[in-house]
Amino acid sequence: MEKYWNLFFSSFTDYGGYLWREMLNPHWGNYFYWLIGLSLFFWLLEIAAPWRQHQARIRQDFWLDGFYMFFNFFLFSLIGFNAVSNIGVQAFNDFLALFGIQNLVAFEVQSWPVWAQLLTLFVVRDFIQWNVHRLLHRSDYLWKIHKVHHSVQQMGFAAHLRFHWGETVVYRTLEYIPLAMIGFGIQDFFLVHIFATSIGHFNHSNFRLPLGPLKYLFNNPQMHIWHHARHMPHRYGANFGISLSLWDYLFGTAYLPEDGRDIALGFEEVEQYPNSFLAQQWYPFREKNSGENTEADTDQPETFVEELNPELPLKQN
Repeated sequence: MEKYWNLFFSSFTDYGGYLWREMLNPHWGNYFYWLIGLSLFFWLLEIAAPWRQHQARIRQDFWLDGFYMFFNFFLFSLIGFNAVSNIGVQAFNDFLALFGIQNLVAFEVQSWPVWAQLLTLFVVRDFIQWNVHRLLHRSDYLWKIHKVHHSVQQMGFAAHLRFHWGETVVYRTLEYIPLAMIGFGIQDFFLVHIFATSIGHFNHSNFRLPLGPLKYLFNNPQMHIWHHARHMPHRYGANFGISLSLWDYLFGTAYLPEDGRDIALGFEEVEQYPNSFLAQQWYPFREKNSGENTEADTDQPETFVEELNPELPLKQN
């Protein structure tokens, strides 16, 4: 037990020191300044060429979402998640050691070319996250947590990281074992994470960039806006892709009926949802379970394969 207590306390000091060094020493492998740089880049795009021109440059909840970005990327780990996750990993490894298992690596990828390692990590991680995202919509309890992200009523790049800290726990827990079995390094995660962050900012930005055939591979604002639509024909929503739209097209959950530039965003009674950070963190734990985990509650089929019918082309201008 002493080992775990020492790990718990050292995690705070180690991560605190890491964050302080990141802030004081800009460098190419620095999450802190990459996040600032990417955010400024997409904000300038929104200002220079806004898709929704009536939307203010400092849109609704702009500063709230800005705080969410730094809280979810850095502060949440500082106040305890890093320490708890380190203990969880150590406890899990100790449990495996009882059975003589030293690690979970089932596929040795370190001998692969770097590009193959990065591509594999990106695709596998994104597919896991696509499935977790669907779970957040299908589970009544997890939907309460995910509603924080869907409380956005005016879309912009910073909305990408408006999500409840509980989502971090769910995603990291379900990602850990499959990614650990492939055995990737920290540097691999950094490069893929920066790329995924860029796509996430792009997906949520008030910016229009036609991707042509690449829209069937990469997520984009014109597709992701429908994921945030207030009114959907399917109980659990659609367009669950994080970085790749490919999974939605492959598994029949893609939905783009028309240009969604001016559609209403959020969910029923979103106007009554708390609008402060602390209230939004507490709300999922006190919200009554009404069974509503959807933007709409209809008896439509579970997939949207009709949207992929060649005779009904997707409208994505």
